[in-house]
Amino acid sequence: MTISLHQQIRVGAYVLRQTLMGRKRFPLVLMLEPLFRCNLACPGCGKIDYPAPILNKRLSVKECLDAVDECGAPVVAIPGGEPLIHKEIGEIVEGIVKRKKFVSLCTNALLLEKKLHLFKPSPFLFFSVHLDGLEEEHDRAVDQKGTFKIAIKAIKAAQEKGFQVNVNATVFDNMTAEQIADYLDYATDLGVNITISPGYAYERAEDQEHFLSRERTKNLFRDVFRIGKTRGRKWRLNHSTLYLDFLAGNQEYLCTPWGMPTRNVFGWQKPCYLLGEGYVSSFKELMETTDWDQYGTGKYEKCSNCMAHCGYEPTAAIDAIRNPLKLLKLKNIFSIRTEGPMAPEIDLSKARKAVDVHEKLVAEELSKIEAEKKAAKEPAEAAA
Repeated sequence: MTISLHQQIRVGAYVLRQTLMGRKRFPLVLMLEPLFRCNLACPGCGKIDYPAPILNKRLSVKECLDAVDECGAPVVAIPGGEPLIHKEIGEIVEGIVKRKKFVSLCTNALLLEKKLHLFKPSPFLFFSVHLDGLEEEHDRAVDQKGTFKIAIKAIKAAQEKGFQVNVNATVFDNMTAEQIADYLDYATDLGVNITISPGYAYERAEDQEHFLSRERTKNLFRDVFRIGKTRGRKWRLNHSTLYLDFLAGNQEYLCTPWGMPTRNVFGWQKPCYLLGEGYVSSFKELMETTDWDQYGTGKYEKCSNCMAHCGYEPTAAIDAIRNPLKLLKLKNIFSIRTEGPMAPEIDLSKARKAVDVHEKLVAEELSKIEAEKKAAKEPAEAAA
């Protein structure tokens, strides 16, 4: 695990404080999406399938900082869309850093080198560059040649200016364990920390053929960690070892959907970052009105194959606080068991059927945008 000691202490103290206060549900990371617009159209992405009026919406600086204050999580991730398209992204990041929150600014890096001047190096800020494999795999994943080389050049430019840089990879079933291990070798040698997660099966993603099942995920990561042990590589994985142990099929976890709540241009998203089933106007309302027991693997069909870090890393973090001896036994990937029986799998037979709410939510948002335009237009016409 390569999370800085500074961050481990601050986040650990936060989790311990929430636990001692008897809070059953609390956020660890705020997923702050200031826009959905992107300058790529990745086949496995389910975040950009919206009409132009919605893609053109932006959260203001105030809305972003209000969400940070309202949520109170110690870490803020800024995904999208592509956040660097947002004209006020520098002010947003500066405001969050001033609040001494750890900021992970996610980017495909196409604009990173050009916009580095908007930011200042800080122990509370790191760029998280999407890098979905080595050159061939990455360029195929984002459906645009040349993006890997641009991303690597931008990473090196950011490092030279003193910024902390991570990479994050979404793994699909068209990558072999050997390819993933080669990627982890490369990223480690590049001097960046690595977030890696099996892809979530977005129902509206263009490519539906290459999402991983849970069984396939576990076997794949066992193969990857087995290769890592053979090579003797200490990969710079930006995860708790308990989450990595879960990916290898050794932990029987349920997801923690409230661990990484999402605020975007629609509002506060129910129930989690990957699954949009409705929106409310406040974080308090999100926490108090979401029927959390209706979601998760074994409970809802859309969650059946999910093992993504945004749902299960909070579970692992809370488990580490409550069972520190379990964490001590897993110092690194060399401690992760890659042979023998796996933890029991969750029964999927009683999961409620998926409900398609996307079109309804989009229609509601378009109506809202139209009403806002009309309300803004009426005073201007009256004045004229």
